[in-house]
Formats: sequence, structure tokens, C-alpha cells
Amino acid sequence: MAASGAAASAAEPVQTEVRTLWVGSRGGMEKALVERAGIPFTGISTGQLRVANPVKVVRNLGRMAAGVRQSLAIVDDFRPDVCFVTGGYVCGPVVTACALRKLPVLIYLPDMSPGYAIRMLSKLATRVAVSFPEVAHWFGGEAPAGKAVVTGYPVRAEVVTAAADRQAARRQLAAEMGASFDETDGAQMPLLLVWGGSSGARVINQATWDALPALLPLAQIVHVVGVRDWPLYEAWAAAHPLPDALHHRYHAAAYLHEAMPLALAAADLTVARAGASTLGEFPVSRLPSVLAPLHSVNQADNAQALASRGAAVVVEDSDLPTHLAPTVASLLGNAAQRQAMEAALAQMAQPDAALRIAAEIVQLAQI
Repeated sequence: MAASGAAASAAEPVQTEVRTLWVGSRGGMEKALVERAGIPFTGISTGQLRVANPVKVVRNLGRMAAGVRQSLAIVDDFRPDVCFVTGGYVCGPVVTACALRKLPVLIYLPDMSPGYAIRMLSKLATRVAVSFPEVAHWFGGEAPAGKAVVTGYPVRAEVVTAAADRQAARRQLAAEMGASFDETDGAQMPLLLVWGGSSGARVINQATWDALPALLPLAQIVHVVGVRDWPLYEAWAAAHPLPDALHHRYHAAAYLHEAMPLALAAADLTVARAGASTLGEFPVSRLPSVLAPLHSVNQADNAQALASRGAAVVVEDSDLPTHLAPTVASLLGNAAQRQAMEAALAQMAQPDAALRIAAEIVQLAQI
């Protein structure tokens, strides 16, 4: 929620002093992250309603009702001009409270299709910001006829900055990792980035390890294994030492933290999941991808959005053991295809998406 002190149109840079309050779930993991960023945090009661256990449904209904009462008290005390949410069940009580107090609400949907919570909350929202025009139909079309406004997917400023110079990002990433991405004769090889999100993806990790003999002759590989699977990597590395001629091309890390924008900018190709961030970060970084979507969290539509534009190739988890190596090898050996994928990504890129969303928030605050 935000209380603003000045206006700006959706087409102008936002220049206003804003008081911000983050409302999240009590006991949620976001509290420490939000407070570390210097943003005030208040927790409320909440609960997921789409569960099979009827006892849990009743209990969570009580929590949601308590969350609405708590949210009303927060709204009355903080007196926001606008509410901005990105989905999840914790947003239900907040959006309900704001609707009861007739405050404008902007929802941001990062994915290509909305989940249950977003579909329900959008009925109370004033506007729904979406990443691409084809998502607008979920919300009656684009405003003013419907509720949708196309803003693009917001990415970190560090991603935009790093993407401006791939070679500089490559040199800086090598320095950060204490690695060298050049051959002994100075000839540069393609750089492959493999990762599976913040916690890693075991099926991608295992398929990558199996594919190393086929891929290391073709590329340098930065493999972000994930903290959860790092002990598994250590055990694998001890049992499967790489040949001396190839081991210097494989660079494993548990997590890259602040260096991840550099990795996105430096890589020539990536193997990854298809979380919502791929819709913003890969286009801005002009990073062709082989995507293994996680269907349990609705990543298939995200992967298809990139693949249908010629910017990605999709390989299902069940096919990774047999298809990952030949798919990646084909792309590594075809610079012209990667260049075509980069051109498609450049057409999708919207590096000013965060500014567009901020402008919508400030504009709604004046209603």
C-alpha cells in the first residue's frame, strides 16, 4: 500500500514522495527480506482456501476473516491512496479491505495466465497490469474497455545495466567467480548458463551432469546448482572427476546472489525453469533459452510465450535425460539460430516496465 504526495501521468517519469507499507502474512519468509530493504512491514492472518481437507478450509476461512479485520484497521491507520498487489492468498484480505474502503487497487500479474487468487481478486481491482497484450483477455481486455494495462515485466536495474555490454559482463562474472572463460589460446567459446531457480532443480542438475561429456567440448558452462543440491554436487564431483582437458570449462556454484544479472548478460544460452522472471529478464538480457517448465506452478504458458516467438526451446522434465544434450549442442553449434532468437527477444524486451507500473500506481492514487 502506498500514500503519495504528487501526481504523474502514465507516460511521464514518476517524481513523487511515497510512503510505503508492505502487508504480508504473519510468520512469512518475506518479512526479513522486506525489512532488510528498509520497507515497513505489517503481518496479517491468512490461509489458502483451495485445499482438500475441509477442516483446514474452515480454519483458513477464520484466518481470512481475521485478516480482513486486521487489514481494515491497517487501512484506517495508514490511510493509503492506492493498493498494489501481486497475488497470493495474503492479498485477499488486503484487497477486500481496500475495496470496502473504496480505495483503488492495482494488481500485477507476472505470468501468462492467472491463478485462482488473481482471478478472484481481479473482480475487486481497479486495474490489472500484465506483461503482454495476450494476457489482457483474462480481465475483459485492455483499459478503458477492460481492466488490463500492458506494462511489461519489471526487471532489476542491475539486469538492464549488465545487459548493455555482454563482453564486459562476461569479464566481470569471471572475476566474481574466480574463473576464466577463455581457452588457453585466447579463443572465446560460447557460455552456457544452467540454473533452476533460487532453490535449484534436481532434474535439471542431474541431466546436466550426465550431459557434460557432450557439452564441455562445445562451451564453457556456469552451473548454478542451488543450495539444496550442493551436497549432491559435491558427491557427484568426487565420484565423476572430469578430464583434465575439460574440467576448467565447468564452473559450479551453489548460488550467485548479486552476480546473477552478470550471468544472465554474459551467457550465450541458458537452461532454466520458466518462472515469471524469464518473461522479463531473458528478453532484456537477449538470452536464448532451453526451458523445462515446472507444471505444478503453471510455468507452461510462460515457456510457450517465449517458444512461440522463436526465443526458446521447450524440453519437458521427462525428456531431459535424453533430449538435453542434443538440444543444447545443436543450439551451441548454430550461432545463426541463436542470433535469430536474440532478435526475437529484443522485440519482447521492455526495460522500462517498472517505471510503467510505478506510473500506473501514482495515477490510480489520484482517483
